[in-house]
Amino acid sequence: MTLIASTQLTIILGLGVTGLSVARFLSRQKTKFMVVDSRENPPGLEELCRELPETNYVLGTLDSGLLSMASEVVVSPGINLKIPEIATLIDQGISVVGDVELFAREVDKPVIAITGSNAKTTVTSLVGQMAKDEGINVAVGGNIGTPVLDLLLENADLYVLELSSFQLESTFSLKPAVSTVLNISEDHMDRYDSLATYHRVKQRIYFGAKTVVVNRADPLTQPPLAQGVNRISFGLDQSDRSAFGVITRSNIEYLAHEFNTLIPVSELQLRGSHNVANCLAALAIGYSAGISFDTMLQTLKNFKGLKHRCQWVATIDEVDYINDSKATNVGATIAAINGFVSELKSTSKRIVLIAGGESKGADFAPLVKQLNAKVSTIVLIGVDAQLIKTAVEAESMSDSLNVFCAASLSDAVRIAKDTAKKGDIVLLSPACASFDMFKSFEDRGNQFIEIVEGLAA
Repeated sequence: MTLIASTQLTIILGLGVTGLSVARFLSRQKTKFMVVDSRENPPGLEELCRELPETNYVLGTLDSGLLSMASEVVVSPGINLKIPEIATLIDQGISVVGDVELFAREVDKPVIAITGSNAKTTVTSLVGQMAKDEGINVAVGGNIGTPVLDLLLENADLYVLELSSFQLESTFSLKPAVSTVLNISEDHMDRYDSLATYHRVKQRIYFGAKTVVVNRADPLTQPPLAQGVNRISFGLDQSDRSAFGVITRSNIEYLAHEFNTLIPVSELQLRGSHNVANCLAALAIGYSAGISFDTMLQTLKNFKGLKHRCQWVATIDEVDYINDSKATNVGATIAAINGFVSELKSTSKRIVLIAGGESKGADFAPLVKQLNAKVSTIVLIGVDAQLIKTAVEAESMSDSLNVFCAASLSDAVRIAKDTAKKGDIVLLSPACASFDMFKSFEDRGNQFIEIVEGLAA
């Protein structure tokens, strides 16, 4: 390897999908760069060597002296900015940014920016589909699908981005046409020292936005008042001026804008009150971006949801099996439970919850408080099953809640099947990351689907 002696050297810190997209972008820009990764064989290395064979790289270590040679360091979102090697660079005044910041400097078309602890993928996908159905040349990506710098190759007229808190940490100049924080609940507490810190990072998405969309039910989504910024809200209560909500007329619930009904909730294919909120959020964002109501409502009627997000798998012996493997934090599981509770009102039906995995330092007390009379049984899996069981035993006010620990997901499904009664819902909504037992949340969900389908065979 030949080190590049230059005051204008960009170092890509961390390869993988994002780092590879940064390398492609910098190569197109004719910018001098090299790649540094603490892993000996990082993902994307083979592609880098094939596509950009002249690229210099250093693997297996983070050399502070080497990093300090950079005029700018582009850090992958999975790397904590507080590690000593990066903190030192920031103290030295070296620019440390992420791929979204590079995108922000380059993009010259409107951007819709969406974040939240939960539901951001569903809402991003919905908004992207609305724009596509409207006939807009739209590109969708970011934290899902295509990395933002690769999206620039699509020459879109509108960009719809899902952004994580990790990406927002190193973004400074995005200035979205529309931005939203859908909700805030504890997540990634192994990276952030408090909910307040996590909240501040999420709020960065509002910086420079022309229109902000906020959740009336969640005060933490409210940005500071800013002159000249349009503000539109959504929520499951009745809508008011500059708002989307739910109106009941003749015992029929409707999605509504201000005081006007739009579509009966019963015409949506997405299930649960949390998904009604997601549809309202998408309407508010799409409306702010100028998409017509006719198009948006037709999209809502056709949208069946995303895999691993409250996905119906099968009905066996009159019990519904739901795959919500994407619920990797406590807030997501609470939303799923509350969403299905709305379907179980005034019935004897109950939820059998399968949860557990890698907790990421989460506090499970808020989840336990939601394990009301509609949750009859919780079956726990994974490395932190006992931690959750202890929280349930310490906080639960219900003697009727059954708690089991299972050695595997297949064992958990068997226990759930034996426990569930006709009309119940078996809900895989782990409230935890998957990496203790599975390759990813997708792998966890796919295994759940395979196990359940085996029950029906």
